[in-house]
Amino acid sequence: MSYGFLDIAVTPSVRAMQAAMGSDALWADPKGHQAADRFSDVEASFIADRESFYIATVSESGWPYVQHRGGPRGFLKMLDSRTLAFADFRGNRQYISTGNTSANDRACLFLMDYVHRTRLKIYARVEIVALDADQLLTQQLTLAGYKATPERIFRMHLEAFDWNCPQHIARRFTEPEIADAVRPLRDRLEFLESENGALRARLAGYEESK
Repeated sequence: MSYGFLDIAVTPSVRAMQAAMGSDALWADPKGHQAADRFSDVEASFIADRESFYIATVSESGWPYVQHRGGPRGFLKMLDSRTLAFADFRGNRQYISTGNTSANDRACLFLMDYVHRTRLKIYARVEIVALDADQLLTQQLTLAGYKATPERIFRMHLEAFDWNCPQHIARRFTEPEIADAVRPLRDRLEFLESENGALRARLAGYEESK
């Protein structure tokens, strides 16, 4: 049965807080607030364009942990409409997220697009896959030219997702995005400098001929 992000996120304590704050009526009717349990082409395109995301897991003691994961654009791959995967690269070797998911496979992902002030929230169950357990998947997630060392694969099975409003998301740009934005200005500056140089040369020639 298809269900939404809020079916998971809204617990009795959340409902009680909504009632206390007077917002319970906003969420009483699930119509219009349901998110899909299958990715569409819209989510596929958004996911493929990401260079990083945040993943939250929970330990046996109940403490949450949020980790930033990054890599070349598209390192997080959508295998099908309900499955994501990425190669887990060696980092500081604390293995907190990996350890948490070995005890509790539930995770929540935030995928951010700071340029367009958009975020995609995903609930998923994490499956840890050894690199030699699925050679085809490992090849699919191998990033040519990227020097980081993969240690395992995170394969994530979608439970539900939702899109968030842009409120309070500050616009930020990566270096390549800034370079693309200012390229017309650089091209114009180079043209003006070239034109200015040509005019100076002509002026110098005119002065010499006097």
